[in-house]
Amino acid sequence: MSDMIPSANITRTRANQEHYVSDIDETGLGAVDAVPDEGAPSSMWGEAWKRLRKRPIFWFAAIIIAATILISLFPGLFTGQDPAYCVLERHNGPAASGHPFGFDKQGCDIYARVIYGARASVSVGILTTIAVVIIGATIGALAGYFGGWLDALLSRITDVFFAVPLLLAAIVFMQMFKESRSIMMVVTVLAAFGWTQIARITRGAVMTAKNEEFVTAARATGASRARILVSHIIPNSMAPIIVYATVALGTFIVSEASLSFMGIGLPSSVISWGADISAAQGSLRDAPMNLFYPGMALALTVLSFIMMGDAVREALDPKARK
Repeated sequence: MSDMIPSANITRTRANQEHYVSDIDETGLGAVDAVPDEGAPSSMWGEAWKRLRKRPIFWFAAIIIAATILISLFPGLFTGQDPAYCVLERHNGPAASGHPFGFDKQGCDIYARVIYGARASVSVGILTTIAVVIIGATIGALAGYFGGWLDALLSRITDVFFAVPLLLAAIVFMQMFKESRSIMMVVTVLAAFGWTQIARITRGAVMTAKNEEFVTAARATGASRARILVSHIIPNSMAPIIVYATVALGTFIVSEASLSFMGIGLPSSVISWGADISAAQGSLRDAPMNLFYPGMALALTVLSFIMMGDAVREALDPKARK
């Protein structure tokens, strides 16, 4: 047995007894236990961005959303045609040079109306989402942080509005004020009844965040309750709010299109996808493409926001990734 073990690794402790001793490790314990600190630790948003940029669905949705917003802001860059210029002689005419989508039953350029219709639909969606986040996040944060009678009062108010269907309430109020229909009117009505879900999400997130250790540390430093809520709790509760707001933006675009489709949304002087879809349903058999193009633009826009919301949710929520 002694012939099989190198002599350098043999230590005699007793007579006629041998045992194996490993070579001395030249690496110190300090180097083994050291934690690499070449770079600063990534934040939650930094880690989310690392995961998002590796997902094709995120880039697909981001490209469509960016293109839609660019079209909404600068429609003149994509078409030189006047969407309000209609010639009846071109009734349901086929595609022609400078008119790739053809003409509708009024002789209007469908491509130009699809391009200019993005402005109204996207504007309603973005403005309504901003208003809903402000209203819902404020109510939910106050209810979740302070609790007690304020939580009970705000929760009951939220339940009352939550019980009213969004589209039904919008139909009723738009009918009441149909003489003063405008983009801001649609935004106001949708925001007045669309904030309840974000309020509930914010309340739950704030109730979870206010029990974290960083809040206890902030109280120990003498920070006021308002400062703790604004500077510590709300920033750490934004992840579920952003996820829902991204999906809700597409929902509000559909709501505006539904109201315009029924003729009680935006006024007829405002070009929108919902109004064009409503006008095209009468010629569905003769010219189905009149409905296809604005409907496809609406569907792609809403789908992109839904996919973006799913991608952001999976990037921010470890449970969703599992």
